[in-house]
Amino acid sequence: MFELSAEHEQFRQVVRDFARAQIAPHAAEWDRKHEFPVAVVRAMGDLGLFGLTAPEEYGGAGGDLTSLCVAIEEIGRVDQSLGITLEAAVGLGIMPILTYGTAAQKDRWLPDLVAGRALAAFGLTEPGAGSDAGATATRAVLDGDQWVVDGAKQFITNSGTELTSCVTITARTGERSGGTAEISAIIVPSGTPGFIVEPAYDKLGWHASDTHPLTFDGARVPADHLLGERGQGFAQFLATLDDGRIAIAALAVGCIQAMLDASVPYAHERTSFGVPIGAKQAVAFQIADLHVMAQAARLLTYRAAALRDAGAPAAEVKQAAASAKLYATESAVTATRIATQVHGGYGFMEEYPVARFYRDAKILEIGEGTSEIQRLVLARGLGLPVQA
Repeated sequence: MFELSAEHEQFRQVVRDFARAQIAPHAAEWDRKHEFPVAVVRAMGDLGLFGLTAPEEYGGAGGDLTSLCVAIEEIGRVDQSLGITLEAAVGLGIMPILTYGTAAQKDRWLPDLVAGRALAAFGLTEPGAGSDAGATATRAVLDGDQWVVDGAKQFITNSGTELTSCVTITARTGERSGGTAEISAIIVPSGTPGFIVEPAYDKLGWHASDTHPLTFDGARVPADHLLGERGQGFAQFLATLDDGRIAIAALAVGCIQAMLDASVPYAHERTSFGVPIGAKQAVAFQIADLHVMAQAARLLTYRAAALRDAGAPAAEVKQAAASAKLYATESAVTATRIATQVHGGYGFMEEYPVARFYRDAKILEIGEGTSEIQRLVLARGLGLPVQA
């Protein structure tokens, strides 16, 4: 049934109260100013949100992916920018180190990351390698006891904040016998000479989220900063993305729910031709559709999280993650369009949150695997000989 436990629901209320009190009143201003709210991110750390999936030995709660999805949904319900900050910090920053790191790497990086005193980023996408992540052009050459990294990364979340402590990147470290690239993962500490955080992007949405292009110009990193086995970086990050897709689906659920939350009272309050607009089938039926989207997306998302938490076979988790990500994110885009239409001209005004959510939603269909990639994953999982 994938019904959340009483503990999960109690935790949901804690995060909801925090989001409404600490984030919702300021979200529009942060969006308008393109401001990354460091103090609130630290407060999220104090609440334990960054340590939900980490073991207690590193200061975490030893919890599950379901708990993280609950937190992301509730944060994203009031502000998608802070929702993606949490999602990327845990799913893309902490989890690779926790899953593939050595004891020394975990001891060095995880305590601050888990506590929210620091953030880590995930550098996979490049100017010429998006969905085709295997086309990575960034190179790392072993020179004595150091990796020398040259290349560029693009659209990297949490990579340029004052809290950012490191970025884990993929890079070509050689060639295999068949001529294919050997891709490895390397942790690059912030402040490394030759590691340049370029100016932040001017984005359509997620204005309070930190996103930068990165340049590596002869950046030297100790050899022991290799994350996992040499040549396994691409496989490691594909596995990481399965969890990330479930978490992005949770962020999309928060977006859909926010649109339902905004539309129902507005349809009661706003009158047209002498009656509330909610009395008109054209409006009421669209809001009913929002309810169905929220319920269906939530069930797909928490089913995928439950499978992951239960240790289901990787292939089953991959299909569930792709299903949740595809449906929830495409529904979120549709939900923001419906909510904006319900609000009419007011929906086009920034004083109403639906306008911000409308801008924020589109990237959900793109980040951590486009909708097209999700359909590719699902088709291949069904045994179809579909080409990339």
